[in-house]
Amino acid sequence: MSVKRVTTEWVTTRWWLIRHAPVVNPAGVIIGSTDAAADTGDAATAQALAGALPTGALWLTSPLRRSRQTARALRPESIPPRAADGTEPDLAEQDLAEQDFGMWEGQTHDAIAAADPDAAARFWADPATNAPPGGESFSALSIRVAGALTRWTAAHAGRDLVAVVHGGPIRAAVALALDLSPAAALRLRVDHWSLTRIDHHAPTGGRADHGSWSVGCVNQRFAPPGPPRSSAG
Repeated sequence: MSVKRVTTEWVTTRWWLIRHAPVVNPAGVIIGSTDAAADTGDAATAQALAGALPTGALWLTSPLRRSRQTARALRPESIPPRAADGTEPDLAEQDLAEQDFGMWEGQTHDAIAAADPDAAARFWADPATNAPPGGESFSALSIRVAGALTRWTAAHAGRDLVAVVHGGPIRAAVALALDLSPAAALRLRVDHWSLTRIDHHAPTGGRADHGSWSVGCVNQRFAPPGPPRSSAG
C-alpha cells in the first residue's frame, strides 16, 4: 500500500521598512503626528539605501509628508504624483503613521515637565501603555500597525513591500515579528535612513494572521561608497 505524501507550499511576503529622512528640529520639540517636512538632501545616503531595495516592489508610505518625501527621494517612480485635486495616492496608509502625542506635539520634554510635572511623571512611569494628554499610547500604535501589516500581507502575499514610515511603527513591526512587549520594543534603535527587514511565511492560501515571522535586520544603515583605498603598504 503506497502512502501519498502531501507537500505544503509556503509563500513568503517580504517587508522592507525604512525610517524617513531626518526632520530639521533645532529646538528638539516632539514631532509625532505633526506634518513636518523631511530634509532629504543627503543624496549619497539615499542612493546607497535605494540600491539595496528590490525592484518591482509595492511601495507604501504614511500620510505624513516626511514619509512621502523620503520615498520619492529613494525611488521617485515608485510613488505616484498627487492627483489634480491635490490628494495623495492610495498607497498612503493611515495605520502606519507615527504616534500621536496629542497636546505635547510641538513642545519640548523640558517644557512639558515644567508645565505639568504630574502628567509627565505619569507618562514616564510606563511610556509604552500610557498616552500623552489627547494622544495615543505606543501600545495603541502597535495594535494598529499590526493590523495594517496583517491586512497588506493578506492582500499581497508573496510580494516585496517597501514601507517608508516612522520609528514608532517600525518598532511595532519588529515587536509583532518577535513577540516583544511594547515596553521592550521601545528599546529598539531605529535611525533615519535605516532599513529593517521582516518576512512573513505562511502556507499557500493560509490566513495572514497565521504563519510565522522572521527578522532579517534591524536598523541597517547603508553608507555611501567612499574613495578607493590605496593598495600601498
